[in-house]
Amino acid sequence: MIESKGLTKYFGDICAVDHVDATIKQGSAFGLLGTNGAGKSTFLRMMCGILRPNEGTILVDGAEVYENPPIKQEIFYIADEQYFFPNTTPREQGSFYAAYYPRFDKKIFNQLLHTFELGCERKVNTFSKGMKKQLSVFLALAANTTYIICDETFDGLDPVIRQAVKSLMADAMASRGMTPIIASHNLRELEDICDHVGLLHKGGLLLSKELEEMKLSVHKLQVVFDHNKSEDDFPALDIISNKFSGRLQTMVIRGDEEQILQQIQAANPIFIEMLPLSLEEVFITETEVVGYEFPHLGL
Repeated sequence: MIESKGLTKYFGDICAVDHVDATIKQGSAFGLLGTNGAGKSTFLRMMCGILRPNEGTILVDGAEVYENPPIKQEIFYIADEQYFFPNTTPREQGSFYAAYYPRFDKKIFNQLLHTFELGCERKVNTFSKGMKKQLSVFLALAANTTYIICDETFDGLDPVIRQAVKSLMADAMASRGMTPIIASHNLRELEDICDHVGLLHKGGLLLSKELEEMKLSVHKLQVVFDHNKSEDDFPALDIISNKFSGRLQTMVIRGDEEQILQQIQAANPIFIEMLPLSLEEVFITETEVVGYEFPHLGL
């Protein structure tokens, strides 16, 4: 399990991560969402012991991770910007990681290289961005660590490889309890693989919930009334947004689905339909509540 308590990081006068409390349970897939500049990468780098917090602590299996080599051997970090030693081959990179990670499985690593046709003896600096991402994932899986920390790992992978990588991660979770922590702007990818999601905004954690719980707590309805209704007409409901297209109202409401429907139906709607919310819509809804929305450019 990974726990952060009051985790804070400054770069000069800029507070990149602001007193974040979070818990990541072992064996679950944790998705980290965030607005641009929210502090996702900084949070991940403190999680794997690259950066030291200015305040607070981050514990991996009960121990602080910074300058703790035994704990770091349980973590594999895949950075957004890939780095490999100059003029090395995938096989040489595998040998390097095998010297650090005691459970590194060269057989699995070579099998993955062969299956996905990444040349063992080809220079990594000739690889495309997507091929380098594949190589990082294969190194991570072969390292047999408890935790894999992924920063925009799916960026640059084609749809077939993305699906294959998600399948490989799911297999590792099922077979040995691996815990992936995945930061991404691609909400569809997180929705496919993650069962718990945290949302960062301006360095702070807005929410951290099970994905299904998050979706079940926010509901979208399309409704038609005799006369358009405002939020004041439903004082008992937590209406997040209420948008109009002629007489059709699209309402996003937080709360219990049954109670919401009872309140709306009590107003005698002509038409009512409950619509499913995607993770992207939940993200937009939660960030709009704190004032983060698309600026009106007036063009």
